[in-house]
Amino acid sequence: MKKMKTILTAGALAVSAMSAVWFAGATQANEPGVIEFNEAEVSRILRHGPWPMKWSPDPSNRVSGNTHAVDLGERLFFDEKLSANDKVSCGTCHIAEYNWTDGVKRNQGLALVDRNTPTLMNMRHHRWFALDGAADSLWSQSIRPILDARELGSNAAHVAQYLRKDADLSCRYEKTFGISPSKQDDEAVLVGVGKVMAAFQETLTTEFTPFDQFRDALARGDKAAAGLYPRDARRGLQIFIGKGICSTCHTGPMFTNGEFHDIGVSHFIEGGSKKVDGGRHDGIKLLLGSKFNLLGPYNDDATRATATKTTHLKPERRNFGEFKVPSLRNVGYTGPYMHSGEMMTLEQVVRHYSELNIERLHTDGESLLRPLKLTQRESADLVAFLQTLNMDRAPPWRGKEYAMPPCTVGSKAVVEDNYAAP
Repeated sequence: MKKMKTILTAGALAVSAMSAVWFAGATQANEPGVIEFNEAEVSRILRHGPWPMKWSPDPSNRVSGNTHAVDLGERLFFDEKLSANDKVSCGTCHIAEYNWTDGVKRNQGLALVDRNTPTLMNMRHHRWFALDGAADSLWSQSIRPILDARELGSNAAHVAQYLRKDADLSCRYEKTFGISPSKQDDEAVLVGVGKVMAAFQETLTTEFTPFDQFRDALARGDKAAAGLYPRDARRGLQIFIGKGICSTCHTGPMFTNGEFHDIGVSHFIEGGSKKVDGGRHDGIKLLLGSKFNLLGPYNDDATRATATKTTHLKPERRNFGEFKVPSLRNVGYTGPYMHSGEMMTLEQVVRHYSELNIERLHTDGESLLRPLKLTQRESADLVAFLQTLNMDRAPPWRGKEYAMPPCTVGSKAVVEDNYAAP
């Protein structure tokens, strides 16, 4: 298990009413290492909260927020029988103790895939899904690995037949949707599986962090509480919102704008071939060609407002090599980093931006990006700040034993198998 604990150190905070500057880390403004936050900086800091964010169920998924759907979705998420060889599940690559990633460069289902495993934490707040944005809903994204030949390698007929034959799962499906798994429409059952898995994943959220404590202390003017934030993290935060321009893309309470950018990471897929990963460019084409997108028949949103974002999509040359900006919440648990998993530590990530080769930007370029040329101390401070975005313990989910009461629909009772989530 990878675990980064943030150790809070004591400090003090003073405020100058005349200059409206926050002094953090010392009681005297001229003490070495004092950190000053001016009004503009405090304003930028406050935009990264409050946490947690408000959330309401997904209109495109009629079982979003449904407790029966969450229960069934959790069971199926860890069910290897959905795969072609009965040996792989979604939980194979998304492991709770690794912040719902797997801790390796590129994940392995039935075969090795091209990209690093993204975290599932806080996915209910995202607009686009997967590193290339090839899904416009969480339930659609949940279907993709089931069908991908390198992940679960399954198909609609296999999934539907499995649910029909398993009395307990069939009962729980009926309890969730009000009808048994269709005997004729395999695809509808597959979509139902995607929607209950999404309902489960919507429950995976990060908790309050040391940064949130500091941010909220600033918001309420609590100098004593704000003074507990480590001095090196303050310096790193000042770089993050200032010189590093990190908060331009890693913005808001989620520390991401949810969009796609080229940051100078190689688009060649590791393995000696000349195969390239087109990123967002290819993702848009996959999304628009999918029968499971929000423009299709499986969107439960009667208003179709959820499909507006998809309506205006089209692949453009500039999208080539762009990848989704990850949330930095719990970032210490999610290495290796980048879409290819080529950077093992946060120190390497910071070094990448510090020494950025702008000639490696292989689209039209990102006008904001430039080498940061950080000193050794500045790099260490930035990492110290990023570590305060972690919860101070591993993700709390540990699985649950399904030693049942039986599933019941109306007068029907089904004796359940002794299935246990890992």
